[in-house]
Amino acid sequence: MRTLIRNAVCVLPNETRPASVLIEDSQILAIDPSANTAADEVIDASGLHLIPGVIDDQVHFRDPGLTHKEDLHTGSLACAKGGVTTFLEMPNTNPTTTSVAALHDKLALASGKSVVNYGFYIGATGENLAELQAAQRTPGIKIFIGSSTGTLLVDEQAALERIFAETTLPICAHCEDESTVRANRQRIEESGGFTSHLDHSSVRDHAAARIATARAIDLAKRHQHRFHVLHVSTADELELLVEPEGLITAEVCPHHLFFNINDYERLGSLIQMNPSIKTKADNDALFAAFVSGRIQVIATDHAPHTLEEKDQPYPNSPSGLPAVENSLALLLDQVNRGNCTLERVVAAMCDAPARVWDIVGKGRIEEGFDADLTLIDLNLTQTIRNEDQLTKCGWSPWHGVTLKGWPIRTIVMGQTVFADGKVRADQHGDEARFDHARGGYWAVE
Repeated sequence: MRTLIRNAVCVLPNETRPASVLIEDSQILAIDPSANTAADEVIDASGLHLIPGVIDDQVHFRDPGLTHKEDLHTGSLACAKGGVTTFLEMPNTNPTTTSVAALHDKLALASGKSVVNYGFYIGATGENLAELQAAQRTPGIKIFIGSSTGTLLVDEQAALERIFAETTLPICAHCEDESTVRANRQRIEESGGFTSHLDHSSVRDHAAARIATARAIDLAKRHQHRFHVLHVSTADELELLVEPEGLITAEVCPHHLFFNINDYERLGSLIQMNPSIKTKADNDALFAAFVSGRIQVIATDHAPHTLEEKDQPYPNSPSGLPAVENSLALLLDQVNRGNCTLERVVAAMCDAPARVWDIVGKGRIEEGFDADLTLIDLNLTQTIRNEDQLTKCGWSPWHGVTLKGWPIRTIVMGQTVFADGKVRADQHGDEARFDHARGGYWAVE
């Protein structure tokens, strides 16, 4: 099967220019093939931009165990609509993904449910070092340094030292210092108790984030272990991100770019997240860090709950929000506002995640790479509405927000999975291919 995309403005690895792209089966066969090239399908992309498919390296699709909120099928549908062609999912499901057997079970589950490419982290505990050492077919190890419950909370220094010293897979972590969070909570309880969701940002404050991030980076530097800082939420943490790119990388999420504590009055628990939303000054600093490249990756931390679950007084309301089907549009709108370039968005949402996690053949429009592609209309204006969301939870904290610039066609391994406003759910993605035999960081060229 050959598909020819004509007349698109393509964001290529080293330039953005009008080009045609020829796909054969699941791979990009040629850029600018000869004019008489035959194809089974021709897509006229005049007036559109073609970018690599988005790779979201942090989602929670709740499958197995909490599938009333989301599952691997509905989450992947939301991905397809949002221009996301690959997701990497976190291990805090029920049961948790903390063994090789559980990892393989989840891969098998996704093979029958997902319409886009997928991968799954293996979660660290204080007792599963042998499982972490044996794991393959995974992008890496996820550690919850604070902000979790049960066996997925790894807060003891000796356990962390062993994980960083005695494993080889890349490591990522949720960084909020548990002792700081507990002390903050106790202080508020003793001074009169919780009064609103705004208290969440006092419990999970700047210090909690900075202390845990500094601790994890220290471990990575001393053990020379590749480490990725998930969902940076404070300007304070940016001072820590000074190691040569390759040993330490980092990401930011749309909610930490676009929401701050002033939005609690309007949105309440809908923007309650771990790490918490911070200040407008943090928004500005994080966005500047994304633009400059100090923060390499944009991911969503898509973590849905039902509105009924969210509609509880704090601290009973759960943390988490859905974002995967609107993340690209949120950043394309910033392109249209002149706040960043399309090339920077593509670098952070498509190329850098593939390099950070050694995902072979993805993240670029390049001959021989997988045909994971997203057509975008930078002139299309649409409003986010709860009733239009494909995520199973059925809502977005950006409900009512109008954005300019949207994905309109998503191609996964050469097959169109979203077009004309609809997902073609009969297509299934493949397991993302990881290459950890390269030895060290696969640097962005």
